[in-house]
This record gives sequence, C-alpha cells and structure tokens, in this order.
Amino acid sequence: MISPGAPKSRRSVERQFWKEVAIGASSEDAGAAVGVSQAVGARWFRQGGGMATITLVEPGGRYLSFVEREEIALLRTQNVGVREIARRLGRDASTVSRELRRNAATRAGKLHYRASVAQWKSELMARRPKTAKLVKNPRLRAYVQEHLDGHVCLPDGTVVAGPAVAAWKGRNKPHRGDRAWSIAWSPEQISQRLKLEFPDDGAMRISHEAIYQALYIEGRGALKRELVAALRTGRSLRKPRARAQSKPQGHVTADVVISQRPAEAADRAVPGHWEGDLIIGTNRSAIGTLVERKSRSTLLVHLPRLDGYGQQPRIKNGPALAGYGAQAMATALTKSMTCLPQQLRKTITWDRGKELSDHARFAVDTGTKVFFADPHSPWQRPTNENTNGVLRQYFPKGTDLSRWEAQELEAVAYSLNNRPRKVLGWKTPAEVFAEQLESIESTGVATTD
Repeated sequence: MISPGAPKSRRSVERQFWKEVAIGASSEDAGAAVGVSQAVGARWFRQGGGMATITLVEPGGRYLSFVEREEIALLRTQNVGVREIARRLGRDASTVSRELRRNAATRAGKLHYRASVAQWKSELMARRPKTAKLVKNPRLRAYVQEHLDGHVCLPDGTVVAGPAVAAWKGRNKPHRGDRAWSIAWSPEQISQRLKLEFPDDGAMRISHEAIYQALYIEGRGALKRELVAALRTGRSLRKPRARAQSKPQGHVTADVVISQRPAEAADRAVPGHWEGDLIIGTNRSAIGTLVERKSRSTLLVHLPRLDGYGQQPRIKNGPALAGYGAQAMATALTKSMTCLPQQLRKTITWDRGKELSDHARFAVDTGTKVFFADPHSPWQRPTNENTNGVLRQYFPKGTDLSRWEAQELEAVAYSLNNRPRKVLGWKTPAEVFAEQLESIESTGVATTD
C-alpha cells in the first residue's frame, strides 16, 4: 500500500475527545484531556458542527488494538518470528503476517512496521464511505432545501422579501440584528411531512438527524452550510439552548388569575382558548401574538404608532403613543379577535404585562374572557412562548418592529400556520383550524361580531 502521507491523530483519540465533549467539556478542555492542542480541539468541534463525527462505541476484540500493534512493533525490532509474536498476543499467525504486510510504513520504498502508522492505515481501510441520501436523490434534496430556505409569501403566492441581510459568514445569527426570512421548517417537520405528502414513495424519506448532519458536519451531505441560518436557533454549531425568563407585571385582580380559568382551557380538548403576549423591539415597538391552544394557529396583531409619536420628548405618565398602550392594545386585539366566530374566542391567557390592563373593556367588546398567568411562570403559556421563539427568527430582538405593515405580519403568520407540527400529527395549524371551523358550521351557525 502506497503511503498517502503523514498519519493524522488516531480515531481512539478523536473518540475520547467527543466523549469529553459529551459530558460537558469545552472543545479546548476536551482537546487538552486527550493530548492535542486547543486549536486542534476547536477545529474538530467546528468541523463536526458540534456533533461527534465518528461512533463513540469502542471497536470489538475482533480487530487488533493499538496496544497490540505497539507490541508487534516492539517484538519485530527484537527479530521475534511471526508465530512467536502470534502466540504471545493470543492471535492467529496469519493475522500477524497479514498485519505486517498490509499496514507497514512504506517510506523510502522499504517496509518498516510502526504502530502509529499501522493503526492509521487500518482505520483508513476500515472506513466505508457511504453516499448521503441527499446527494443521491436530487428531488429529496430540492424538497428539503425549499422548506428550509424557501421564500415567505402571501396566500396568493406573492413573495414577501423581508429585511435585507448580509451574507452568511459562518457565525451564529446576528445579535440584535435582522435575519433573512424563509419558510424555515425544522428538520423534524420536514422529515415527518414527507410521510404525509409522499405516502407511497419510499425514496422520499429522510430522518431529521440526517438533515442536521448534512447541515452541520462538513462534507456529510449535499446541503449548503449556510442553510443553518434558516434554522430557528440560527446557530452555526449545535449546543444547548439558553432559556429566557419573562418579566411579569403586577396589576392583576383575583378574579382573572389563571386558577380561575375554565378547566376546558387546560386540556386543549375544546377550541377557542388562546394564549397571548407581546414581542418587543427597539424604539418602543411591539407586535401582538395570539396562539390558539388546540390548533396552534397564530394571529399577529399589528400595533402601529399613534399620531404624535416621536414629535416631542416622552413625558412621564403622559399618553402612550408607541402603539401598545392599554387603550391601543385593547382596540387592536378587538379588531383581530372579532374576525373569528364567537365559538372560537372563548378565553385568552396573557402575560402580566400592563399593556392589557384594559382587559375589562376588551372582554365586553369581544365576549372573550382574559386571564393572567402567575408571575415567573412562562410554562403556563407554553404554546405562546414557543411561538414567540419561532417568531424571533423573523423579528429578532434589537430590531425596530414598527416598520412592518399588517400585510407583512399576515405573510409571516401564514407561513407559520402552514408548517406541519409534530403535536398535530404532522398536520398544519391551518388544516386543524379549518377542521374546527367546519365542525362549528356543521353543528350550528358560526357568528362574528
């Protein structure tokens, strides 16, 4: 075998490196633990996208280990015969003979057996490179790319471009900066939706982990590396996700706390119960978010500036002109909710923000009862919290949200409502919401105000 060059680190070293990473060590600390430099550890971690690039399972005793190869090399320098070496190792003589012939170093045209080179050559020949499914199947690759990075559009197909952003530079999503808008289905949504759209086509199947590996691991698949920017987290490397804490406000009376909410709202069995909150941007801008608990359908509430905003310095306790003061918020919510049938607007569970302190008027105008979650308890509005996290892909923190018009918010909501959801059996929220409307119409007349 002609030597392909200087041997790299042994796979056992890389395997131990990824084991150290798996138990929480940084790439630098994991590299130091296995005897490689910090730069090498960081490079392995980056090239693997934060994922182990080799199996962490140790090879079985069927194959010669590095320790056995060191023993063979030592005994060969002592001119010990092949059969004697085999007897001392407890191996067959043909195994040792084949090892000396196949894995010897070939420098200067002569055969010299060195344990490190032999281990490297054996690992090189043991590899069985397999063409990734996304490489072999252009149709599947096109479907995955389209649902990761396709354009956001209105129901009539009109493309909404979203913000202009800089080219991807191999780093995480911009901190408090715009992100490119795309359809942005998650790999699991894509994987499961394929089963519904192509039930009889076995070629149109791929696991969500295979999609992640194609995105994160260099050379693993046919997807461009920059498509990681279309994932919700926007991270260039896979790592645990930090969790944010809400900042509750205290203006809630005893009759509107979440413990007073009807029991039917808790089990999601009955449609018409919503969760809501604001996502906040710079310059006192905001967008209202409403999510129906049963269907996971999303409504985005446009909160435009009021007349006079920015024309004079802010006055303490002065009029709220930013667009989400108590009166403006109640008016905007009323406009959004009254577009729905009465049977689909029973309750709203809101965060403790003061923007909905005029909830009594809103309840009278819409017939929708408002309840407030407990302080420091975002899990009491889980669907809305999750949706707000998804929306940050389109409306990142630190950006001005007042620039988006109602039509653009409608396009984003349409995109979200047409993503398949695991919790809905990979149906879309729009499909489930349509079924709810059909059920209401079949049992009685749906009314709106």
